[in-house]
Amino acid sequence: MKRLLVASALAGAMCANVAYAADQLPQANDSYFLAAQQTLQQKLMEQDNTNRAKNIILFVGDGMSIPTVTAARIFEGQKRGVDGESNSLIFGQFPNVALSKTYTHDAQIADSAPTASAMVTGVKLNNGTIGVSKEVARRDCEAQKEHPLTSIAAQAEEKGMSTGWISTARLTHATPAANYVHTADRNWESDSDLTEEAKAGGCKDIALQMIEWKEGGDGFEVAMGGGRRMFMDKTMEDPEDAGKMGQRSDGRDLPKEWVEANGAGAQYIWNQEQFNKLDPAKTQKVLGLFDRSHMEYEADRAKDAAGEPSLAEMTGKAIDILAKNDKGFFLMVEAGRIDHAHHAGNAARALEDTVALNDAVKEAMGKVNLNDTLIIVTADHAHTMTISGYASRGNPILGLSEEKGDDGKPYTTLGYMNGPGALKDNLRADLTNVDTTDIDYLQQALVPMSSETHAGDDVAIFAAGPWSHLFKGVVEQNFIYHVMAHASKIQESMASK
Repeated sequence: MKRLLVASALAGAMCANVAYAADQLPQANDSYFLAAQQTLQQKLMEQDNTNRAKNIILFVGDGMSIPTVTAARIFEGQKRGVDGESNSLIFGQFPNVALSKTYTHDAQIADSAPTASAMVTGVKLNNGTIGVSKEVARRDCEAQKEHPLTSIAAQAEEKGMSTGWISTARLTHATPAANYVHTADRNWESDSDLTEEAKAGGCKDIALQMIEWKEGGDGFEVAMGGGRRMFMDKTMEDPEDAGKMGQRSDGRDLPKEWVEANGAGAQYIWNQEQFNKLDPAKTQKVLGLFDRSHMEYEADRAKDAAGEPSLAEMTGKAIDILAKNDKGFFLMVEAGRIDHAHHAGNAARALEDTVALNDAVKEAMGKVNLNDTLIIVTADHAHTMTISGYASRGNPILGLSEEKGDDGKPYTTLGYMNGPGALKDNLRADLTNVDTTDIDYLQQALVPMSSETHAGDDVAIFAAGPWSHLFKGVVEQNFIYHVMAHASKIQESMASK
């Protein structure tokens, strides 16, 4: 005991000496120094949360590379008229951060299908496949039936929890589909997309698998996003886009079938007015399909003919519905169009949609308690956008750098390794009189490609809530599932059933 008291006294003296020495430093009153000291004290006070995670919310910014997060942080701050460089997104303030290795079983650079699946099943897959093991090659229907994987959403349903997925992309797209589908090809979104071999082999399309998903006996509670045409027959006219038809060739109206199968507590909605009228207290299940294909970019959402809810609005209403279950819930929220804007070489829309994801995280934070809710914000893969040059503090992130290239022409702070904005006739355009902050501007790129590609960078994982402290260092992407399963004790529950 005496030794412990002496050691404690020595430690206290050392801390006092350090504090005294810091006070005497010439930089001791510098604002940066003081802010960092405050951050240190906050970090020292943090304690690990080892409660069981009753609820899990997994936010996925599709294609949200680390440069995208940085640029969006600056962009969001500058839009509000504050210092963008020191600004923080809400998830940037989460206490636990790690890096995620996004390679897949067969590829150095991933697509969204195996990466989303890795996050919700705990294993790595081959590119182009969803919810099936690495033994399944792309488009191998027979192998698809033999090697399904069980997602954390399916486990949550079996445990009696509620489940949901939200996306600004089609609900049959790779990331949301990872929760419910087993397919050897991510492109088999409707029955019209199936190969003749797949049809003959009895493999079902993604839309049909979602509607028929009955894990836990009754399936999902909330699904909202785009992709209406995948659920409608080609003889059916779209309710919003006159003259546009569904894509299915089996004569089925899947939303109608889903409502009929789930009874009076289930609703199908497809526009903003219906969304606004949706009462979470009276709604047991909801299927929302707000566009024929992907939902609008956030920058264009106000122009949509029938109106579309924002990602934050969908997140809030989904939580209100799911949280009625005292056994908890699992919810995936995808900002799917960050990826599409990057593919188009259009940084402005990518940043707008990243800020929209940040708003959705804010909405969730206002509705849940981090004592019992694990929130994870991450990306499935990166993109080739970079932040370069020597721009001064406060320079518009979408603007021109303040120096010029060796060709005497200005360049933007943000640019792409490849994509639609590449050189024309081997000459770089002179941007002197170009408004590079315009929403439609395509950043210059090195390699000409009609669609910019994914990148192989590690992406960030931001986490808060029970067991979020397990996210440290550089981890495999499939590790995300294992933290969610451990925090929620889903596997223990399944084993005991």
